[in-house]
Amino acid sequence: MDIPAGHLERMQALMPELKPEQIERNQEGLVNDVYIVARRRVFRFPKTESGRDLLFEENRMLNLARAHSELKLPTFDILKRDVASYLYLEGVPLLHDDLYRMPPAARQRMAETLGRFLHSLHELPTSELNAHDIPPSVTNRTREDWMRLQSDVERLIVPLLLSDGREWVRRLFAPLQREHDFMRARPCFINGDLGPYHLLFDPQRRQLKGVLDFGTAGRGDPAVDIACLINNYGETFVRLMLATYPSLPERIERARFWAGTLELQWVLGGLRTEDPSWFTVHLGRARDIFPLGSGF
Repeated sequence: MDIPAGHLERMQALMPELKPEQIERNQEGLVNDVYIVARRRVFRFPKTESGRDLLFEENRMLNLARAHSELKLPTFDILKRDVASYLYLEGVPLLHDDLYRMPPAARQRMAETLGRFLHSLHELPTSELNAHDIPPSVTNRTREDWMRLQSDVERLIVPLLLSDGREWVRRLFAPLQREHDFMRARPCFINGDLGPYHLLFDPQRRQLKGVLDFGTAGRGDPAVDIACLINNYGETFVRLMLATYPSLPERIERARFWAGTLELQWVLGGLRTEDPSWFTVHLGRARDIFPLGSGF
């Protein structure tokens, strides 16, 4: 494994006992180069100047979330302009297949744990968000942004689809055309990126242990977090959160729409950049999304 000399020297300065053969590189970091050392410590090196600013913003988001979460979250005990580090959190990514291999009772407990976690974030009062100066999430979209997405999809993607795919796109965007305020929501404190690689799972105890990465956190539509879970685990699973997340029915329609657009957004990225990796991001994800307008 090739490690930039500057990264290795920085890690060894902060962790003198480190041996290069103990280093494991996480290949999924888009904003940071991420290294795990001996399953004891995680180092993150921002790739850009803006990424350096994001580390400090993420630290503020984590501090607020940690005060309200029963799950383990990273604690940056080293935070500098060029590097952040925290103690390694045990667990493996919560994969769709592993979730559905659980007995129904264990899957229900997992859903209720996620529901409590999201409820603890989404229901924080505005006064507390103001006190912590929580900024808008980078996931936020205006109506104009959504209309622009629809135009791009119709221009670049729809001509490539079969007739059933074209009809799916038409139905997906229909509520946006009918209702001017369809995607309007009261901003809440959200995570913004609840992918399997950010949810730490204990396979022996069948328990959710922790959540990684608050780099997209901030004030935004809580439906974004629900959409991530729908996209990764399906709406059938997400509905199990109702016992601990009572706001689910009022947010599910926007979450369905968000989830439906995710693949389209990544395909557009691939078409624009000619980078084939954009086309593969959503392979293997859940395809369990109820139709828009089907109620709860």
